[in-house]
Amino acid sequence: MKASRLLSVLMLLQSHERMTAAALAQALDVSERTIMRDVDQLSAAGVPIWAERGREGGLRLRQGWSTHLTGMTEHEANALLLTGMPGAAAELGLGEAALSARLKLVASLPMPMREQAAKVADRLHIDPMDWYRENDTPPQLRDVADAVWRSGRIRVRYASWRKTSWRELEPVGLILKAGAWYVAAREAGKRDVRTYRLAHVLELLPGRGTFKRPPSFDLARYWRESSARFEKDLRPLQVRVWMSPWALGSLAQTRSRFTELPAPPGGRQRAGWRLVQLAVESIEEGARHILGFGGEAEVVEPAPLRIMVSDMAERIHLAHGSV
Repeated sequence: MKASRLLSVLMLLQSHERMTAAALAQALDVSERTIMRDVDQLSAAGVPIWAERGREGGLRLRQGWSTHLTGMTEHEANALLLTGMPGAAAELGLGEAALSARLKLVASLPMPMREQAAKVADRLHIDPMDWYRENDTPPQLRDVADAVWRSGRIRVRYASWRKTSWRELEPVGLILKAGAWYVAAREAGKRDVRTYRLAHVLELLPGRGTFKRPPSFDLARYWRESSARFEKDLRPLQVRVWMSPWALGSLAQTRSRFTELPAPPGGRQRAGWRLVQLAVESIEEGARHILGFGGEAEVVEPAPLRIMVSDMAERIHLAHGSV
């Protein structure tokens, strides 16, 4: 386990210009003290690791030095092949390069592992699109991707929900979420990184030169935290609803998040029904959502939602009650 972690520290430093001890500790799920002990052992073994102080500092390998350890286990090779998304690579203009890289990877494996890798590739297909949705491939995608690769600034005319305006951005990463492309970027002269949907970029022009990418920026961590904040802000209202087994099954099929609550003592109960908590955007949005379950769901609270569901159900009955 320790030898594997030492190799992981080495590979992380080799694949990044520099990393802080905190970033290494988070990536490997250990303490910073453990990382520093590992660095000491690697240094003692002859690995040239340098430590640089200051806000832009961190740990890095001596420039030009790299290890010749290239062996991969069978599970590592399979996992690497699973990351292949030919559709996304093609949209970025990297389709041929991705195919070539995959062929080289497979060819570099010993025969037994090569056969296993071929099985994985033949028997698993990843489709990032949800049902009943179209691909979102904005015309500026490749230009934005090029700016991300070379740390180049771009000027965009961006249509947000507030207004349309020109902005100079420093793009630090691309994200593909359920078929929609986003860019993580900060406005020139500012420190905060924000998320921009590429479908809302109306025009794109080259910006002023290049920028220095934040050395401690972690795209995966940024997206996790940003997504969690977005979902919390998008649906801030918590509601409690009784649901029948059919409604619970329907809710599960839509992959909606919900929390099952204990039934209040002495309260009215129905066979098989469960009390759940849902997050909704607003009273109106919640009413439309609950009405989709018909008589298989009953709102407990908040009271304004219960009243609106009742009112909307009455209007539906008046509109459809007689033929």
